[in-house]
Amino acid sequence: MTKVAPLLVTVTLLSACGYALAGRGSSLPDHIRRIGVPMFENQSQIPELDRVLTEAVQQELRSKGRYLIVQEATGVDAVLTGTVRPVSLTVSAFTDARQAQRYLVTVLAEVEFKDVRENKVIFSRAVLRASEEYEAIGTAAVNDASALFSQDQNALNRIAKTFARTVVTSILEAF
Repeated sequence: MTKVAPLLVTVTLLSACGYALAGRGSSLPDHIRRIGVPMFENQSQIPELDRVLTEAVQQELRSKGRYLIVQEATGVDAVLTGTVRPVSLTVSAFTDARQAQRYLVTVLAEVEFKDVRENKVIFSRAVLRASEEYEAIGTAAVNDASALFSQDQNALNRIAKTFARTVVTSILEAF
């Protein structure tokens, strides 16, 4: 029994202080139940990137299970808006023949999450970054991210999921 008592005290203290596992907590006010996530603005060179990223963020928020996510910015408790900046593509590894072997794709965006009822910005980042590395496809060199994404649709979906996790975790856990 003496070994169990310190464990019970620790568990009680952690539960009392609002401790939650990463990805499970939420620092949002209780009145926020309906969140609007309208289409992000696309300033990147990649057509449809705004749609893919917006849908990924909506899906990631839905996966949290406690919010109703809609595409409108009106009639909601909070609204998440975003602007996708130009995407960068950097060679991260070369073959022995000095050809690109891997690319680092970085998506930058400006995001804002606003409590509509309180007219208060809860979370805002002028530069939110999500990066992924990808193998070069085929023998042709890829000079820009839109060429990479047109060759590999899975690459676009992977970067969208990474981006969505970054956005939602940042908002819900207030990092």
